[in-house]
Amino acid sequence: MSDVILLWDSPLLFEKLFVEYGLECTRALSTSLGTPYLPACKILVLPTGFANKLYTKTGVGLERSKRSLERFVEKGGTLLVFSPLVPEYEYEWLPFSLKYVMEENPCTPNPVDEHEAQKLIENIIPPAGCDGYFSETDAQVVLEDDRGRPIMVVKEIGEGMIVATTVHELPAAGFFECRAECTKKVKA
Repeated sequence: MSDVILLWDSPLLFEKLFVEYGLECTRALSTSLGTPYLPACKILVLPTGFANKLYTKTGVGLERSKRSLERFVEKGGTLLVFSPLVPEYEYEWLPFSLKYVMEENPCTPNPVDEHEAQKLIENIIPPAGCDGYFSETDAQVVLEDDRGRPIMVVKEIGEGMIVATTVHELPAAGFFECRAECTKKVKA
């Protein structure tokens, strides 16, 4: 069992980051979602570039895993999704509307209300690297760029939540500590 599962097909810097945070981290293929081979975890992470075929084949398993991901979140898991790194992308496998536009966009992230997901960027000194924005969503916007465009959204479903962001920085420990403490391990 792991605290965090990275959905990716090769070693990543992220793995060392989670070890530094004191969290158990495993890497798994997205095609293992919904199978008995994927261990239970608290947080599923889709790193930046998941839809870009130059970096990974991770995007392949997502389309057929929509229901597994939704059940994982409903039962209390946290799904953290970074940018797809393609010119435009519609997250059809998420249980809400979300569209992304790629644009190099260093900015000062501006909080919208307060939400624990904002802890992801608590150690970032602006300007933050941001590789795009969300052009459409029906999720709660919790961060905007300097032009008022969404760069982090949250959708709470059942006992868990989905966080999607275009901030292209290493995430802060506070978010993971909070989610690891208040989340139970569930199967995706």
